[in-house]
Amino acid sequence: MKEGGGRKQGATSPCAACKLLRRRCAQDCVFAPYFPADEPQKFANVHKVFGASNVNKMLQDLPMHQRGDAVSSMVYEANARVRDPVYGCVGAISSLQQQIDVLQTQLALAQAEVVHLRVRQNRGFSNHGLRSNSPTSSGSPSSKIMNSQAKPIFDMEIGVDQASYGGSMW
Repeated sequence: MKEGGGRKQGATSPCAACKLLRRRCAQDCVFAPYFPADEPQKFANVHKVFGASNVNKMLQDLPMHQRGDAVSSMVYEANARVRDPVYGCVGAISSLQQQIDVLQTQLALAQAEVVHLRVRQNRGFSNHGLRSNSPTSSGSPSSKIMNSQAKPIFDMEIGVDQASYGGSMW
């Protein structure tokens, strides 16, 4: 048997698209630069979701410098659609948005806890560092406010229940 499956010597193997469509791969094949022969599943999913004719039209309507990005986008959408036929990319985006919301909530809780701890720490410093005969405790209204045992502004325990988030976020 000859090398290359009966093709002329020096000829390359057909691209994944032409192989799947069982057609001869021409020199100017629009699919060849984006669907190499060693990645057949890439085109198979795109073909299953969009159809070869539609992909061909889309690629030919785009300038050369935008085709790579378009193919990348189609491959991503096709793979997402194969994994989740109902929602496709929207399902993945929605899931990521929910993770962002959870993480923003966790960040807000952590920031509130930091503020709470700073207020508690500052209150501790102001109560321990002053003597009754110091100039700052002169009986002025500001010294009375500083020395009073006012309730902390953020007097709450902050905790995050990891179980309510449906598993680990990392």
